[in-house]
Amino acid sequence: MGRAGFNRKSALATLTMVLAAEAADVDVLWGLKSPLAALQHHRGITHSFVGVPFVAAFTLGVVYVIHRIRHRRPGDMAPRGKPPVRWGYLYLCALIAALTHLPLDYSTAYGIRLFEPFNYRWYSWDILYILDPVIWAVLIAGLALPALFGLINEEIGARSQAPRGRAGAIMALLCLLAIWGFRDYQHRRAVSAMDSFLYRGAEPQRVGAYPYMINPFRWHGVVETADFFETVPVNSAGPDIDDARGRIFYKPEVTDVLRAADSSYFGLVYLDWAVFPYAREQKLESETRGYYVEFQDLRYTYPEISGRTALGGYVVLDPDLRVLMQGMNSWTSPTPESLERQPLPAPQ
Repeated sequence: MGRAGFNRKSALATLTMVLAAEAADVDVLWGLKSPLAALQHHRGITHSFVGVPFVAAFTLGVVYVIHRIRHRRPGDMAPRGKPPVRWGYLYLCALIAALTHLPLDYSTAYGIRLFEPFNYRWYSWDILYILDPVIWAVLIAGLALPALFGLINEEIGARSQAPRGRAGAIMALLCLLAIWGFRDYQHRRAVSAMDSFLYRGAEPQRVGAYPYMINPFRWHGVVETADFFETVPVNSAGPDIDDARGRIFYKPEVTDVLRAADSSYFGLVYLDWAVFPYAREQKLESETRGYYVEFQDLRYTYPEISGRTALGGYVVLDPDLRVLMQGMNSWTSPTPESLERQPLPAPQ
């Protein structure tokens, strides 16, 4: 965006926009407390429309401090050969750049709380995987190719005093919009096909389609019926639904164990975020007594991913249904097998 034209009216415009576009993710610092705290607070107030003006102001303050440190002498505040620093214009740049963070996160399945603190609902477009090499390639090309052509022009003697790369940057941004439009169209085709299909003879109550990293026609479909959930591969090019490769998750009976796990700190945070939550309990035998409840969001139960479900978690309860352990899945998370070989901690 800086190269598309914003960097032509004020010095420090590109620096301001780069920092403002990323500043919302300062909330990842909640991860220092715990992964569960990160899930509770990430993509919250700093990712909302209300937070954008404050994120922009914070960014501008950082840029101002950097500028003063680099130019300590009063007569050296305007970089030579560049436009003057226009702080009001830079705040506008920071606002626009901070706003771009919202649709980028909204386009993924993880979601974003766009209207916090007035509305804590999660919103997601579900059209892009959390990592998208196609978009990366487009944006990198928008920066790299003009620089390469600039080197060629210098070799042949054609030089320009204006900032380079405007056409390439604008083309990259237009390509990004085209990718969003194409992915949205394919997503709508996938969801429409899933909504008109019967699953084991049952009508769907809710459906969702979640993207893969590269193939825009391949989707991870999730269906909820009255008695079960089912995950199915979906090809939006057809559109086709491969029900033969579907995985069934029967809805468990609601027990006191599941109620206690749902009411835990983990359960409250997780169920607020998850779209297709699925929990199952396991009684701990051997010398250990209690219950292990595993949580997962079927959005992330891609069939190619083995082991623990991404962005899942657990709650461990004692026989009196008091919480002993809880947290997000990781390679150090306890399993029912490991818990049966060790004494459980005191209730939290």
